[in-house]
Amino acid sequence: MPRGLKETSSLIEISFQTTESAPNTFTQDRVDLQLNPLDNEVFIVYAANLDPFNPDAVAGTDTSTLASVTSTSQTTAANLSVSNCIASANHSIRAGGFVDGGVAFSQSAGEVPPTTLEYIAIIATNDFFVQVEGVNNLAAKAVSGRLYGVRAKADASIYAALVQSEVLSA
Repeated sequence: MPRGLKETSSLIEISFQTTESAPNTFTQDRVDLQLNPLDNEVFIVYAANLDPFNPDAVAGTDTSTLASVTSTSQTTAANLSVSNCIASANHSIRAGGFVDGGVAFSQSAGEVPPTTLEYIAIIATNDFFVQVEGVNNLAAKAVSGRLYGVRAKADASIYAALVQSEVLSA
């Protein structure tokens, strides 16, 4: 457990699913953690798992399904270069120049962190965000996933620093 934090729950699994509002349209959902800011409560993320739907196989066209989980609101699907990105995944089919459906590729980050990590993120505000965005698909895509973590209480100075860091890096 990070210094200055005291675990107040056992392991919690939070499942979610977000579906595009229309094909190839960035869509974001907010997931409420129901943290108590009066008690300086935070959520320590130990692992994240994202499962984006497969992109459509369209002859001669590259397609993808991008997904991410972040601690702050985004305007596009995030990747790990964004400081508030907890996990990201990308399923794609490269078919440009082919007469058939192409070749599928899959990239993901944060599904199973190395066991040497104590935690992968701390969410200090009351919610997290799930993003999904398709590229050149014929149908709307979705992502399902799960966050694993515990609730913890922070001392006042650490809580203030965590909230300020999360909000300012948005």
